[in-house]
Amino acid sequence: MLLGAALLVGVDLLRGAPDPGPTRQVASTPAVTENPEPTAEPSPSAAQPSPSAQPETVYQMDGEFPPSGPGTWTYAKSQGKVLGTAGSIKRFRVAVEKNVADTEIDVFTDLVDETLGDARSWIAGKQYRLQRVPTGSSYQFTIYLATGETTRKLCGAGGMDTRLDGVSYTSCRLPGRVVINLNRWRLSVPDYVNGKIDLYSYRQYVINHEVGHELGRFHEGCPGKGKPAPVMQQQTYGLKGCTANAWPYIDGKRYTGPPVA
Repeated sequence: MLLGAALLVGVDLLRGAPDPGPTRQVASTPAVTENPEPTAEPSPSAAQPSPSAQPETVYQMDGEFPPSGPGTWTYAKSQGKVLGTAGSIKRFRVAVEKNVADTEIDVFTDLVDETLGDARSWIAGKQYRLQRVPTGSSYQFTIYLATGETTRKLCGAGGMDTRLDGVSYTSCRLPGRVVINLNRWRLSVPDYVNGKIDLYSYRQYVINHEVGHELGRFHEGCPGKGKPAPVMQQQTYGLKGCTANAWPYIDGKRYTGPPVA
């Protein structure tokens, strides 16, 4: 396990660091020994973090991190608040792969709660409310933070290839499973980094995007050059002339783009 001394933890530490460039990783293929249990991307300002976010900017996290892990999980133990004001409640768990849980579970859990509880997130549609629950409680889906190789294995089991140039690159959603790739959680993506879009915003985007799939939303395209990217656009693969946007609702209205196959 590679956990460099320069590893930054906590949302409050996502600030003031220089762009270190991509972290070199050594790919390996772990065995996933514990599978997640199945159950039964307006205006540019809209993409900015909420007022509680850090005022300074970092584009990628410094320090080394593991490309693979054991495929077993540490779950957030507490129960979160009910997020939203109307609609049926969809309950979810948060899990982080064990070899990164010590440094990531608190910041991951906090940002999931903050993102999904934001007035610009999916709760704005008042179709449903969301609540994080601990292990042992009834739930509809789980949001995982997994190393790149474990992400590849989990997503591959559902017929999705997360690799780019041989390295696990994207996140994915399977029924009842939202899988966030640690590689992107730490390094963001070129269009965000080159465009000076902070890592915090990318993290909010990828949470909203993959949870959007779990809520039944499909991919959308860029609606026009210079316009905000819909949250269901595959911004991880590039903004395609749009500007970064982490939110499904802008100024209280659902913001969409043309459907994509």
